[in-house]
Amino acid sequence: MDRFVWTSGLLEINETLVIQQRGVRIYDGEEKIKFDAGTLLLSTHRLIWRDQKNHECCMAIPLSQIVFIEEQSAGIGKSAKIVVHLHPAPPNKELGPFQSCKNSYIKLSFKEHGQIEFYRRLSEEMTQRRWENMPVSQSLQTNRGPQPGRIRAVGIVGIERKLEEKRKETDKNISEAFEDLSKLMIKAKEMVELSKSIANKIKDKQGDITEDEERGGIMSLTEVYCLVNRARGMELLSPEDLVNACKMLEALKLPLRLRVFDSGVMVIELQSHKEEEMVASALETVSERGSLTSEEFAKLVGMSVLLAKERLLLAEKMGHLCRDDSVEGLRFYPNLFMTQS
Repeated sequence: MDRFVWTSGLLEINETLVIQQRGVRIYDGEEKIKFDAGTLLLSTHRLIWRDQKNHECCMAIPLSQIVFIEEQSAGIGKSAKIVVHLHPAPPNKELGPFQSCKNSYIKLSFKEHGQIEFYRRLSEEMTQRRWENMPVSQSLQTNRGPQPGRIRAVGIVGIERKLEEKRKETDKNISEAFEDLSKLMIKAKEMVELSKSIANKIKDKQGDITEDEERGGIMSLTEVYCLVNRARGMELLSPEDLVNACKMLEALKLPLRLRVFDSGVMVIELQSHKEEEMVASALETVSERGSLTSEEFAKLVGMSVLLAKERLLLAEKMGHLCRDDSVEGLRFYPNLFMTQS
């Protein structure tokens, strides 16, 4: 505690307030002291503690006096704390609440929470060490005695400086917003080109896309991902970019579209692909065989088991097929209530 010095609490020129938190108690090491309820302020240069009841009681410690900080989690009946380890007090130190102290650290107890954000901001200031790059133009005020002329000057300059900083921050935010918008536009153009590229590769059967894989006018997104990346070579496409590009196929009036089944399975299908024809074909195949599993149906029509199952489930949903789900697996039958009068 002998590192603290009395202060008026006013910010100096080039000193900026970073964060403040009410309900903070100070411990001298492990010992409770009289400073039990105050507002803790973090600036670019100091830690400032002001009593919440008596605002004349205000003290500060330069950030340059801090060696390192650590967190102490809350417990049963105990508040979360920040432990601040300090350098020894300099010989020319100004007056403060204590002139000597046996402890080399203090604890800041946060009764009203807020310690997580305060710790983060304090860690940032300790890393950036802005007090070295922006030295205050005047020595930090440590006297609590009245200095009306100086207080007025600091107050006006402080307000003007804050207004200027706010204007610069606003300009910066606007510039970043336009920069993000430009990046978004570039990304959108990339997605459009990617969507057209995928459509062309599938439509023209370029790369390694075969007739068997295109049979039925439908492909799972997993197959599309493998085929497109195989055709692209080293310039691989991420799954997220593929999904985003496929979502734009229909909007771009391309001959393909993205479809999501009730089970969540995503496929790419031709715009000319008709659901009724697909269901009728499934019904006809199952009727010829009497009954089929997804695996058997997949072999007959030459498609993946995943897509074959989705087609059978769709036919079942529309009432053309019914199921027998047993220990032997899921088997589909023609729905005789629909096919026979």
